[in-house]
Amino acid sequence: MLVIGAGPAALVIAAELAERGLVVEALAPHAPDTPWSNTYGIWVDELSALGLEGLLSHRWSDTVSHFGPGGAGGDGSIQHGRAYGLFDKALLQGQLLRRSQAAGVRWHRGRASGIRHEADRSLLQTDGSQALSARLVIDASGHQAALVQRPEDGPLAGQAAYGIVGRFTAAPITPGQFVFMDYRCDHLSPRERRHEPPTFLYAMDLGEGVFFVEETSLALAPPVPFPLLQQRLQRRLQQRGVAVQEVIHEEFCLFPMNPCLPQLDQRLLAFGGAASMVHPASGYLVGGLLRRAPALAAAIAAGLQQGLRGAALAEQAWQGLWPSSLRWRHAFFRFGLEKLMRFEEDRLRHHFASFFSLAPEQWFGFLTNTLEPPQLLAAMLQLFGQAPWDVRLGLMGLQGRELILLTRLLLPG
Repeated sequence: MLVIGAGPAALVIAAELAERGLVVEALAPHAPDTPWSNTYGIWVDELSALGLEGLLSHRWSDTVSHFGPGGAGGDGSIQHGRAYGLFDKALLQGQLLRRSQAAGVRWHRGRASGIRHEADRSLLQTDGSQALSARLVIDASGHQAALVQRPEDGPLAGQAAYGIVGRFTAAPITPGQFVFMDYRCDHLSPRERRHEPPTFLYAMDLGEGVFFVEETSLALAPPVPFPLLQQRLQRRLQQRGVAVQEVIHEEFCLFPMNPCLPQLDQRLLAFGGAASMVHPASGYLVGGLLRRAPALAAAIAAGLQQGLRGAALAEQAWQGLWPSSLRWRHAFFRFGLEKLMRFEEDRLRHHFASFFSLAPEQWFGFLTNTLEPPQLLAAMLQLFGQAPWDVRLGLMGLQGRELILLTRLLLPG
């Protein structure tokens, strides 16, 4: 087996494959212990189910969202009653590296530049003119994986965010709290609320007077520019009488939310962002990697034991990664995101206030992609029934690509 990449997806799948006794090599342009730059948040219950709570650097039990007038509660605030955590990136990376090394994963330095498939093996060409041979190549190099084939499917919607880890003249959120979504928009003019893209605050108290505040756009094509997000964050803080005293770290985050699935008949397998595993409606990825890697590794190991090679092995692997239930859910989430991207600020606030009024197991299962299709449909029907009329009307109309996405959902290929 040959894995491309050195991020969370690559390390997770390399470790799972090697621990099943398979010979695994990996290719990355830098050393696998190069520190990761991104911040990874997760609902604690996701890690509890996997016995991995020890990988968190921070944990909050006071978790809340704010949706302003017209939301649930008198001021549109909702207490989630569910703990949220922030990964200790070094701890997560170190654990995965130790697992990989203990299982014998061998690393190569370089970038993949091309691939050629033979009857029972694939030959990967690197930018250093090195050729690596493997029974199956798995591209886990992220959203811009150049070798993964996927259909042309229209413009990609990006989730964009600008954030600051720093110290402030006053606490930007309630001390000790995690704010999942703050859609309050009293810092915007009426014209901006009607005609400019909605954004929300994602924020957390990191302790010792340090906070992380991030202005985020759920998704838009083209994405909301970073300068606008930075300006929105500054105005939001100013409206609350807060100024930045010290910037410890700036974060610029942009990733595609709604890519279609890769071609599932190709010989090259993918995993993680390269395989469109980002949740199209919530943006979460790492929890899905940790849950789904064992099933994929088991499918590959079983295929090898059955004597499968070449295209037959790749087909079994793709089916292990994207069984029919997960393909349907991915189509459902893409359709839903297309709807939400058309909602103006008021309607979007009303939608999320209704969404988080669902039973905790329903909204949590939606955000983490752990509901089976019948449960997902039941939750969405309940949401439609309790949503205000402006949200219902927005959900009923079909615009742009929505009809195409709905057809694919109802008539899956």
